[in-house]
Amino acid sequence: LDTDLRSLLFPAPEADHDELARTLERPALALPALFTMQYAQARLWQSWGIEPAAMIGHSMGEYTAACLAGVFTLRDALGVVALRGRLFETLPEGGMLSVPLSPAALEPLLPPGTSIAAINAPELCAVSGPPPALDALQQRLQDMEVECRRIHISVAAHSPMLEPILGPFADFLRTLRLSAPTVPTVSNLSGTWLRADEATSADYWVRHLRQTVRFSDGLALL
Repeated sequence: LDTDLRSLLFPAPEADHDELARTLERPALALPALFTMQYAQARLWQSWGIEPAAMIGHSMGEYTAACLAGVFTLRDALGVVALRGRLFETLPEGGMLSVPLSPAALEPLLPPGTSIAAINAPELCAVSGPPPALDALQQRLQDMEVECRRIHISVAAHSPMLEPILGPFADFLRTLRLSAPTVPTVSNLSGTWLRADEATSADYWVRHLRQTVRFSDGLALL
């Protein structure tokens, strides 16, 4: 990165905190910062003698879990995260909407160009897509008296809008040496245990970037 994350995460008292917060919203900085805090938190717990019986991450958090499980080296995990953030910044503006409905109830309401990005609980999903389509969905849901809220992100994660970056992402992943997980880790892609053949496949991590996050299934499994 061309920025010291510590200056954004732990700003000096005299710094313009609002400006730094806006800077940290950039995916190229936000994603490495998120990974760094997740990894540091896990290593802190381990330093206290707390070792995981199993792990799960949400979307990019699966990189952290996979790194802790030995799938990625720390250096390679940081490379993947930094690339993901940079590639996100090359995409047209997108957005996400959190909706308290099941996938079955939500699917018939989705406007063209939108998709279910994440299933976070049996009755809680995130929808991704272009902002105008999300505005239309939000208005329709409000008319139905369904409370929903925009997620603070300018990328339509886990949606067709990511298609242009999947090739470069795959090219980078194929340069890495990936290993089988040494700790049971849940896959967002399947909602069940991450298999060795998946963890060591660049194709798995490309589909993981693009497809729905089945977090609810993973929590049920745990």
